Amino acid sequence: MFGWSRPFRAGVLPPDTFDRAQRAGVLAPHEDGWRSLIRFSSLDDELFVHSAYPTTDVDAVFFGPDTGRLVDAVTASLPGGHDRPIRRAVDIGCGAGAGAIAIAKRARGAEVIGVDVNPAALRATALNARLAGVANVASRASDMLRDLAGDFDLIVSNPPFMVDAAERAYRHGGGPLGAGLPLACVDAAVERLAPGGALVLFTGVMVIEGETPFRDEAARRLDAGGLAWSYREVDPDVYGEELDNPGYAQADRIALAVLTARKET
Repeated sequence: MFGWSRPFRAGVLPPDTFDRAQRAGVLAPHEDGWRSLIRFSSLDDELFVHSAYPTTDVDAVFFGPDTGRLVDAVTASLPGGHDRPIRRAVDIGCGAGAGAIAIAKRARGAEVIGVDVNPAALRATALNARLAGVANVASRASDMLRDLAGDFDLIVSNPPFMVDAAERAYRHGGGPLGAGLPLACVDAAVERLAPGGALVLFTGVMVIEGETPFRDEAARRLDAGGLAWSYREVDPDVYGEELDNPGYAQADRIALAVLTARKET
């Protein structure tokens, strides 16, 4: 019911739980039973609430395999005991808050902010932070970092990167080849990282005739900003079904990649 978004009959849930879920507005009638409008997934020893499958609504809060890949990339990048501690971090396009919460658990003294343009995502991040028992996560409405002041020691993001005809907020990357939002994260790192600060960006990229336009453009911007960077593919071929869509007519394949960058001290 809450893990795989399967329909169910009312008697399956304990009456008190069913009544609470109805009052919370998270159940919808379905044929001769009900379906939950929320889903719970486990990651990093925590439970995260997010939108139920299928995530077709414009304000859907997505949580999937890429969420786990982001958390893996973020935790691998966190400083060791002899590195500069994280005082201020932000998760751009936080969704269900997995990136922000992973940081907050490991840097309890840091101010960690999850930003999103989707009010449903901000509610999910706030709730998931409470479920994880971390008090140092705040959710804020912001388009990228425009509504936040100051610099950051760590910027992380798994931004939308698809070419989505419906332009759903959790999927559509905009810009050239769906790279608009990922490149905006690169610009945010150039402009808003504190000295010694780092960017961890997990994204999907189009590969066209063996070339990766996102990587080349990100490299140009990072080099111009004086940031040291590295790029690696973590999965060379994903979302193959998307290649039949007109927006991917040029693409040979879609790859998943992690881009990390650091501003010199």
